[in-house]
Amino acid sequence: MSPQGILLAAGYGRRFDPDGRQDKLLAPLADGRPVLWHSARALADALPGSLAVIRPDQPERARWLHEAGCRVLETPTAEAGMGHALAAAVTASAEADGWVVALADMPWLPAAAIRAVAAHLTTPSTIAAPRHAGQRGHPVGFGRAWRDRLQTLTGDHGARAILAATTVSLFDWDDAGVLRDVDTQDDLVERGTI
Repeated sequence: MSPQGILLAAGYGRRFDPDGRQDKLLAPLADGRPVLWHSARALADALPGSLAVIRPDQPERARWLHEAGCRVLETPTAEAGMGHALAAAVTASAEADGWVVALADMPWLPAAAIRAVAAHLTTPSTIAAPRHAGQRGHPVGFGRAWRDRLQTLTGDHGARAILAATTVSLFDWDDAGVLRDVDTQDDLVERGTI
Protein backbone atom coordinates (compact mmCIF):
# COMPACT_ATOMS: atom_id res chain seq x y z
CA MET A 1 0.00 0.00 0.00
CA SER A 2 1.41 3.39 -0.94
CA PRO A 3 1.36 6.42 1.36
CA GLN A 4 -1.32 9.08 1.15
CA GLY A 5 -0.36 12.14 -0.86
CA ILE A 6 -1.26 15.44 0.80
CA LEU A 7 -1.12 18.80 -0.97
CA LEU A 8 -1.13 21.84 1.29
CA ALA A 9 -3.10 24.38 -0.76
CA ALA A 10 -4.74 26.54 1.90
CA GLY A 11 -2.20 29.36 2.16
CA TYR A 12 -2.92 33.04 1.65
CA GLY A 13 0.20 33.87 -0.38
CA ARG A 14 0.64 37.30 1.19
CA ARG A 15 4.22 37.71 -0.03
CA PHE A 16 3.01 37.25 -3.61
CA ASP A 17 0.40 40.01 -3.27
CA PRO A 18 0.25 41.80 0.08
CA ASP A 19 -3.08 43.41 -0.92
CA GLY A 20 -4.67 40.00 -1.42
CA ARG A 21 -6.06 40.73 -4.89
CA GLN A 22 -4.08 38.04 -6.74
CA ASP A 23 -4.05 34.40 -5.70
CA LYS A 24 -0.54 33.09 -6.35
CA LEU A 25 -1.79 29.53 -6.60
CA LEU A 26 -4.05 30.59 -9.49
CA ALA A 27 -1.29 32.49 -11.33
CA PRO A 28 -0.94 30.92 -14.80
CA LEU A 29 2.20 29.21 -16.00
CA ALA A 30 3.25 29.09 -19.66
CA ASP A 31 0.59 26.53 -20.62
CA GLY A 32 -2.21 28.65 -19.12
CA ARG A 33 -2.81 26.32 -16.20
CA PRO A 34 -2.21 27.72 -12.72
CA VAL A 35 0.62 27.02 -10.30
CA LEU A 36 -1.79 24.97 -8.19
CA TRP A 37 -2.77 22.64 -11.04
CA HIS A 38 0.84 21.74 -11.84
CA SER A 39 1.64 20.96 -8.19
CA ALA A 40 -1.52 18.90 -7.80
CA ARG A 41 -1.07 17.04 -11.10
CA ALA A 42 2.44 15.86 -10.18
CA LEU A 43 1.23 14.63 -6.79
CA ALA A 44 -1.85 12.88 -8.20
CA ASP A 45 0.26 11.30 -10.93
CA ALA A 46 2.74 9.94 -8.39
CA LEU A 47 0.19 9.03 -5.70
CA PRO A 48 -3.33 8.56 -7.11
CA GLY A 49 -6.06 9.56 -4.68
CA SER A 50 -4.00 12.41 -3.25
CA LEU A 51 -5.81 14.81 -0.93
CA ALA A 52 -5.54 18.59 -1.29
CA VAL A 53 -6.40 20.84 1.67
CA ILE A 54 -7.99 24.24 1.11
CA ARG A 55 -9.91 26.83 3.10
CA PRO A 56 -13.70 26.98 2.63
CA ASP A 57 -15.19 29.07 -0.17
CA GLN A 58 -12.36 28.65 -2.67
CA PRO A 59 -14.27 27.23 -5.64
CA GLU A 60 -11.62 28.13 -8.22
CA ARG A 61 -8.89 26.35 -6.28
CA ALA A 62 -11.18 23.36 -5.77
CA ARG A 63 -12.02 23.20 -9.48
CA TRP A 64 -8.37 23.14 -10.57
CA LEU A 65 -7.47 20.61 -7.89
CA HIS A 66 -10.24 18.26 -9.00
CA GLU A 67 -9.19 18.70 -12.63
CA ALA A 68 -5.62 17.77 -11.69
CA GLY A 69 -6.82 14.55 -10.08
CA CYS A 70 -6.85 15.36 -6.37
CA ARG A 71 -9.60 14.86 -3.83
CA VAL A 72 -10.33 18.11 -1.98
CA LEU A 73 -10.69 18.64 1.74
CA GLU A 74 -12.21 22.01 2.64
CA THR A 75 -11.66 22.80 6.29
CA PRO A 76 -12.07 26.02 8.26
CA THR A 77 -9.21 24.98 10.55
CA ALA A 78 -6.84 25.54 7.60
CA GLU A 79 -7.40 29.28 8.04
CA ALA A 80 -5.30 29.05 11.23
CA GLY A 81 -2.19 27.92 9.36
CA MET A 82 -0.24 25.14 7.69
CA GLY A 83 -0.03 23.02 10.84
CA HIS A 84 -3.80 22.96 11.18
CA ALA A 85 -4.22 22.12 7.47
CA LEU A 86 -1.78 19.23 7.68
CA ALA A 87 -3.38 17.92 10.87
CA ALA A 88 -6.81 17.97 9.18
CA ALA A 89 -5.51 16.06 6.15
CA VAL A 90 -3.79 13.40 8.26
CA THR A 91 -6.92 13.01 10.39
CA ALA A 92 -9.01 12.61 7.22
CA SER A 93 -6.66 9.83 6.06
CA ALA A 94 -5.74 8.35 9.44
CA GLU A 95 -5.80 4.78 8.08
CA ALA A 96 -2.93 5.48 5.65
CA ASP A 97 0.42 3.71 5.88
CA GLY A 98 2.16 7.08 5.76
CA TRP A 99 1.94 10.50 4.16
CA VAL A 100 3.88 12.38 1.49
CA VAL A 101 3.33 16.09 2.01
CA ALA A 102 3.78 18.48 -0.91
CA LEU A 103 3.26 22.23 -1.20
CA ALA A 104 0.88 23.77 -3.73
CA ASP A 105 3.30 26.57 -4.61
CA MET A 106 5.92 24.18 -6.04
CA PRO A 107 4.79 23.62 -9.65
CA TRP A 108 8.23 22.45 -10.81
CA LEU A 109 8.34 19.50 -8.41
CA PRO A 110 8.66 16.36 -10.57
CA ALA A 111 6.38 13.38 -9.98
CA ALA A 112 9.49 11.19 -9.96
CA ALA A 113 10.74 12.96 -6.81
CA ILE A 114 7.40 12.34 -5.13
CA ARG A 115 7.57 8.65 -6.02
CA ALA A 116 11.13 8.51 -4.68
CA VAL A 117 10.07 9.97 -1.33
CA ALA A 118 7.27 7.41 -1.09
CA ALA A 119 9.75 4.62 -1.87
CA HIS A 120 12.07 5.82 0.91
CA LEU A 121 9.37 5.35 3.57
CA THR A 122 10.75 1.95 4.49
CA THR A 123 9.65 1.80 8.15
CA PRO A 124 6.75 3.30 10.13
CA SER A 125 9.13 5.71 11.86
CA THR A 126 10.93 6.95 8.73
CA ILE A 127 10.82 10.58 7.63
CA ALA A 128 12.24 11.02 4.12
CA ALA A 129 12.97 13.93 1.80
CA PRO A 130 15.09 14.74 -1.25
CA ARG A 131 18.25 16.84 -0.99
CA HIS A 132 19.52 19.09 -3.79
CA ALA A 133 22.77 21.03 -3.64
CA GLY A 134 23.06 20.24 0.07
CA GLN A 135 19.60 21.60 0.92
CA ARG A 136 16.60 19.58 2.07
CA GLY A 137 13.79 19.82 -0.44
CA HIS A 138 10.19 18.73 -0.86
CA PRO A 139 8.07 16.76 -0.60
CA VAL A 140 8.53 15.27 2.84
CA GLY A 141 7.32 11.76 3.65
CA PHE A 142 6.24 10.54 7.07
CA GLY A 143 5.81 6.91 8.08
CA ARG A 144 2.69 5.77 9.89
CA ALA A 145 4.30 6.12 13.35
CA TRP A 146 4.09 9.91 12.97
CA ARG A 147 0.28 9.96 12.68
CA ASP A 148 -0.49 11.10 16.22
CA ARG A 149 2.12 13.87 16.16
CA LEU A 150 0.94 15.09 12.75
CA GLN A 151 -2.68 15.13 13.91
CA THR A 152 -1.85 17.53 16.75
CA LEU A 153 0.01 20.13 14.66
CA THR A 154 -1.13 23.74 14.95
CA GLY A 155 0.00 27.15 13.81
CA ASP A 156 1.66 28.16 10.58
CA HIS A 157 4.89 26.18 10.70
CA GLY A 158 3.59 22.82 9.50
CA ALA A 159 5.79 19.97 10.63
CA ARG A 160 8.89 22.13 11.05
CA ALA A 161 9.33 21.27 14.74
CA ILE A 162 9.13 17.53 14.01
CA LEU A 163 11.73 17.85 11.25
CA ALA A 164 14.05 19.91 13.44
CA ALA A 165 13.98 17.34 16.24
CA THR A 166 14.26 14.19 14.13
CA THR A 167 16.76 12.57 11.80
CA VAL A 168 15.39 12.87 8.28
CA SER A 169 16.43 10.23 5.75
CA LEU A 170 17.75 12.38 2.91
CA PHE A 171 18.58 11.20 -0.59
CA ASP A 172 20.27 13.20 -3.32
CA TRP A 173 18.13 14.50 -6.17
CA ASP A 174 19.57 16.22 -9.24
CA ASP A 175 16.51 18.32 -10.20
CA ALA A 176 16.24 21.73 -8.51
CA GLY A 177 12.45 21.45 -8.76
CA VAL A 178 12.51 19.96 -5.26
CA LEU A 179 13.55 23.41 -3.98
CA ARG A 180 11.77 25.87 -6.29
CA ASP A 181 8.58 27.52 -5.14
CA VAL A 182 6.53 30.60 -5.89
CA ASP A 183 6.75 33.20 -3.12
CA THR A 184 6.66 36.42 -5.14
CA GLN A 185 5.66 37.48 -8.64
CA ASP A 186 9.36 37.65 -9.48
CA ASP A 187 9.55 33.87 -9.06
CA LEU A 188 7.24 33.58 -12.06
CA VAL A 189 8.86 36.35 -14.09
CA GLU A 190 12.35 34.90 -13.63
CA ARG A 191 11.21 31.64 -15.15
CA GLY A 192 9.39 33.29 -18.04
CA THR A 193 6.00 31.97 -17.01
CA ILE A 194 3.95 35.16 -17.08
